[in-house]
Amino acid sequence: MKLIFHYIRNHIVIFLISMFFLSVEAMADLMQPTFMARIVDNGVKNADVGEIFRYGTIMLLIAFCGAVGAVMRNLFASRTSRIIGKELRRDMYAKIQTFSFENIDRLQPASIITRITNDATQVQDFVNSCMRIMVKAPITCVGAIVLIVVQTPREIPLMLVIILISSLFIISNMRIGYPRFGKLQEKVDRLNEVSREFLSSVRVVKAFNAEEREERKFGAAADDLCDAGISAMRVMAVFSPLINLTVNAGIVFLLWTFRTDTGTGTGKLMASVNYMTQILFAAGMVTNILNTAVRAMASSRRIQEIMDEVPAQRQVKEAVCPDIKGEIAFEDVSFAYAGAGKKSLEHVSFHASAGETVGIIGPTGSGKTTLLNLVPRFYDAAEGRVLIDQVDVTEADERTVRNAVGFVPQKALLFTGTIRENLKWGDKNAADEKVRAAAEAACADEFIRGTERGYDTLLGQGGVNLSGGQKQRLSIARALIRNPKILILDDCTSALDAETETEVLRNLKKCSERMTVLLVSQRISTVMRADRILCLEDGTVKGYGTHAELLKNCGTYREIYASQIGGLQ
Repeated sequence: MKLIFHYIRNHIVIFLISMFFLSVEAMADLMQPTFMARIVDNGVKNADVGEIFRYGTIMLLIAFCGAVGAVMRNLFASRTSRIIGKELRRDMYAKIQTFSFENIDRLQPASIITRITNDATQVQDFVNSCMRIMVKAPITCVGAIVLIVVQTPREIPLMLVIILISSLFIISNMRIGYPRFGKLQEKVDRLNEVSREFLSSVRVVKAFNAEEREERKFGAAADDLCDAGISAMRVMAVFSPLINLTVNAGIVFLLWTFRTDTGTGTGKLMASVNYMTQILFAAGMVTNILNTAVRAMASSRRIQEIMDEVPAQRQVKEAVCPDIKGEIAFEDVSFAYAGAGKKSLEHVSFHASAGETVGIIGPTGSGKTTLLNLVPRFYDAAEGRVLIDQVDVTEADERTVRNAVGFVPQKALLFTGTIRENLKWGDKNAADEKVRAAAEAACADEFIRGTERGYDTLLGQGGVNLSGGQKQRLSIARALIRNPKILILDDCTSALDAETETEVLRNLKKCSERMTVLLVSQRISTVMRADRILCLEDGTVKGYGTHAELLKNCGTYREIYASQIGGLQ
């Protein structure tokens, strides 16, 4: 709950104003039965019209004040809870931006999405409830008990019994409900994960006619969520009626104690019954609020995990901001993904001079992409050092390094927006001439101009209205717009035909005279013209040199060459 109170403190003035108006509303509700009792006992009993009119007028004024208090309370509560919800999501999102891939892998994207959306909503609803009825419920409950005792002192034992039994039920409700609502949020995570996985791979699902299997998977996740929800709500289903039963039994007992009265206290009896009814509603509100609080506590704990998560990357107080020229060196680098039983890279060492093109090749799972991810510091090496211009990347300013890197991932990722907007991710201030020059270098200009609106053509999410090869070429153009010192190409020409790939690589060769290029490919024809080639297998370096040197000295490279080209030269 510390997290929730932290955000409430940021808006304490508005919160207290809301509490004031809520208190006005509660006091107005409490005063009404007392004046009704006076109307009955003093006005109706004695047929005193003036008394009835006077107290009736007071009741109307009180009701008006209560209505004003309720309206103002609602306005302040709704506004403040929405602002707190916004700030909570904003702060979570800002914290997530500091995470490395390792943090995100550990927390899982589906769970992170649930925390930003569903968990934040639970906290927001709790704050809203807090400002609307949480304070009103105890004020009403305590005030009603006090007024019953004042008007009928002999009912003190009855009030004590009601308070004791109701408190036991409420405490039991919280202790049993808290872990169940925590499990409920975990099941929401799982449902989001299944939905996200299906939507991101819907083409594969349909291609393999696997709809029924996915339906079963989703159905199982939905069933688990349903069962968790039933388990959590069963607590309220049990304890709420028990609390109502306790208060209603008190009302019956109160009426029983007045059975021998001669009618002298009819108004007080009416007021007492009214106050008992208010206690009943207040107890119901307390129960509902506590259930909301229990769920908010579970969500708050999950949000706090995001806030407390320590970025996996080592932080330095005074980061170095090197003037990057593009020299890259790996010194005895080893790396393993979190939870993996085997290292993805082991004792990798090589050096690339500034302006040099290094081809990287190896069998599937040899660690090629992992190696590339260490350069812009998406992950940090577990052992050894990754150096850029002789500066350890863990000691360099992260933004400086990444601003100098153009990265084209294995899977082309585009965003909803126009082609021009997607390309300008590389440089938001790029002139149209620069955008077009980068597109021409990536062999994308021709197909872009062939679309209905050219560079202003709107792309769907992920670039769904483009082919795989077109998306890859746009990704290359986006990286080239940055004029990077280091260009990382992670098997980004795999969807291109041989002729287009050759032209793209020829253009890249012209552009990369002032860049260091790390070029990963499964095709030996793609990497063989690089200045030097790094051959990997099972995360270790099998060879590093020119095409001719590797053919002579590296057995793994010779095997790849023979399998693709068909013989040795």
